[in-house]
Amino acid sequence: MTAARIRSTVTGDASSSAHARPQAPRGGSRLPSVSIALGTLSIASFWVFGLGFVLGVSAVVCGALATSRSGVADDEPASLRALLGVVAGVAGITVSAIALFPVLEYL
Repeated sequence: MTAARIRSTVTGDASSSAHARPQAPRGGSRLPSVSIALGTLSIASFWVFGLGFVLGVSAVVCGALATSRSGVADDEPASLRALLGVVAGVAGITVSAIALFPVLEYL
């Protein structure tokens, strides 16, 4: 070990160490990813009576909640994932509604 590294270990001053790196915050919000997953499932399951609609609404709610959080709003990739989840949820709602209209006359 070098003298500077020993000194920084003893004093607790990690700024003088050459190997000290700032740690990125971990454990970000999972809501943007959940929103995308629910939106994708809502588009894929539009043909199941009502399931695509419910999953689409859930995707929109998760995406809206995610964008309202400050941690997601400051993180551009997470914000874009949340927006993509909202768009996928709206698409799932739309496709489910279009598939539901012809069935309504038989109910």
